[in-house]
Amino acid sequence: MSKLTQTNWDVIIVGGGPAGFFAGIRCAELNPDLNVLIIEKAQQTLGKVLISGGGRCNVTHACFDPAQLIAFYPRGGAALRGAFTRFQPADTIEWFEKHGVRLKTESDGRMFPVTDSSTTIAECLRESAKRAGVPVQTGTSLQKVESLSENGFRLEVRSEAKVFHLQTKKLLLATGSDSKTREIVQSLGHTIEEPVPSLFTFNVNDKRIEGLAGVAIEYVTLKMDSLTQRGPLLITHWGLSGPAVLKLSAWGARILFDKKYRSRLTVNWLGDYNFDSALEVLQRNKDWRENARKKITAHPAVSQIPVRLWKQLTQFIGDKNWGDISKAEMRKLAEELTAGQFEISGRGQFKEEFVTCGGVCLDEVDFKTMRSRVVENLFFAGEVLDIDGITGGFNFQSSWTTGWLAGSAIGN
Repeated sequence: MSKLTQTNWDVIIVGGGPAGFFAGIRCAELNPDLNVLIIEKAQQTLGKVLISGGGRCNVTHACFDPAQLIAFYPRGGAALRGAFTRFQPADTIEWFEKHGVRLKTESDGRMFPVTDSSTTIAECLRESAKRAGVPVQTGTSLQKVESLSENGFRLEVRSEAKVFHLQTKKLLLATGSDSKTREIVQSLGHTIEEPVPSLFTFNVNDKRIEGLAGVAIEYVTLKMDSLTQRGPLLITHWGLSGPAVLKLSAWGARILFDKKYRSRLTVNWLGDYNFDSALEVLQRNKDWRENARKKITAHPAVSQIPVRLWKQLTQFIGDKNWGDISKAEMRKLAEELTAGQFEISGRGQFKEEFVTCGGVCLDEVDFKTMRSRVVENLFFAGEVLDIDGITGGFNFQSSWTTGWLAGSAIGN
């Protein structure tokens, strides 16, 4: 039965994602007398939860110091500093355990349900909302919002080609990156930082990595403009991916957008080695007597680089043995290994977990309550705000935190 036949509500939450559900459950558990409604434009709720982590749901990250945690957010870290002192990953773990879901920590700090199924998280949230008495209306999109000042808001929503008008005392927008919501937020007097893609892979067309899709390097250093990132790298059919690339794309999101996703990328395949230390390793390898008659392309001087990649990085030397390499070639190889130049020619999408930076300007929101500083009784949570984290559970954590804070303020 449609919940839209009831026209007056205490709280309407727009967005049936992690932030919206968390806020709805929190405020209803705090104040069971509140009439709370969640509306979601898709036909099912929690779509991003269900696809996260390849269907496993990377719920959060095992980083429990707010000062360290904010370093994983290219945008929004400063605003979240205080918020994480009130609700952080340790609280997320406790919340899910209290609601029947245990989490586990993997070696890289990512946290998943012990079931390894995102359905576990989605069902937990849906059941918790149901137990708290929070109805959910799917297939319903927000069209217009009119502020009635201290009397709340009048909403126009569309469901199954019908238009409904609802009234609510308090309104929480938790829609993620949604163009219609941005228009509505601006019409209410808020400022929007225009969204651009974040967390994406790099298109790189270069013979040195051609045919090497699937080859992984455990630790590289990437530089682009003034930015530097380190971590694992994966060569793909279209270019470069892996944690180091995704982190660089997040911090460089606006730079790359302005450059139309064309930029020079410097790759240090040896991670923290510099030119001189790489040259020393190469010289030492050459000096080993048993290496003199071994082919350079077939016998890597360093274990960090897979043989297939090494072979292509050393193609310029030709079919020489280690004993025959010249000083100039040695220096050129050291340069190739520690500062190889590649051209980014576009961006790819990071699976289905597409993230944008941009959204509601953060200085217009009180991060103690997630209440608007511009409009009375208006709240925000989740990716509708100009907040984005790198991959690893950080985007979900900011959604849990901002949703919990908004729900707490609304319920009290």
